[in-house]
Amino acid sequence: MTSLRKLGSSDLEVFPLSLGGNVFGWTADEAQSFAVLDAYTAVGGNFVDTADSYSAWIEGNKGGESETIIGKWLKARGNRSDVVVATKVSQHPEYPGLSGANIKAAADASLRRLDTDYIDLYYTHFDKPEVPVEEIIGALDELVKAGKVRHIAASNISPERLQESLEFSDREGLARYVALQPHYNLVSRDTYEGALRDVASRSGLAAVPYYALASGFLTGKYRPGATVDSARAQGAGKHLETERGRKVLAALDEVAQAHDAPIATVALAWLAAQPTVAAPIASARTVEQLPALLGVADLALTAAELTKLTEASA
Repeated sequence: MTSLRKLGSSDLEVFPLSLGGNVFGWTADEAQSFAVLDAYTAVGGNFVDTADSYSAWIEGNKGGESETIIGKWLKARGNRSDVVVATKVSQHPEYPGLSGANIKAAADASLRRLDTDYIDLYYTHFDKPEVPVEEIIGALDELVKAGKVRHIAASNISPERLQESLEFSDREGLARYVALQPHYNLVSRDTYEGALRDVASRSGLAAVPYYALASGFLTGKYRPGATVDSARAQGAGKHLETERGRKVLAALDEVAQAHDAPIATVALAWLAAQPTVAAPIASARTVEQLPALLGVADLALTAAELTKLTEASA
């Protein structure tokens, strides 16, 4: 049985891979999504990540499609108390921004779509610096006190605003961020390492990195001359043009071969071993894509292997 990881200072214990729900209602229909969620939880997975805006970018979608699918699945399986559900506020077309009133209205809309009376982890999706942290934290604290949200977290926020938010929570005795969702992976380290990670580390926050596989680049399927049929191929393929990208692939190949493991598993294992990281987020469109992601729970890289990957990605 894979051991769960404590999420920062919260009482949440999570599987070392968070299942990304961005594909549900986008590249995975309801039946595929149910199959992926079933396969993930069958091996002990319990940490599902979504947002109220997934997948508003698709023509004909309104946003909230992912939450709706997850809600239907939770109800069908009767397992709500076994799953840590994380969702986010600020980007839904009908509930944009982080005003206090919007945060509370968006949370109610998410609760309806998820068909539940509480959200385990509620993120501010993209910080809105024009809104005072006092207003944001105040609204989030009201949701916690009302029992609608268990814990709060932040994503896409500056170190300064994060620090200011934490200090306000501490000073006023209000709900406090327990986790941070940064953009972080082997080919994008400066998006987290440095001042942002320092705040997280100092304040006991757990990191739950998104783009953990760099839109698929760190699965190893992008190679010179290879054509990949993916909605994210253009973004992922650009890493091949950089020296860092090529060095990282070579190092991943070497370590993966030593463990007879998929390249994606190795990339996630490096991330999971970094300071503050509790669980990287990765999504699977099909059940067949899951084993390479779930393998992170059982793959322990040696200190030399971690160093090799760290140096290749410098």
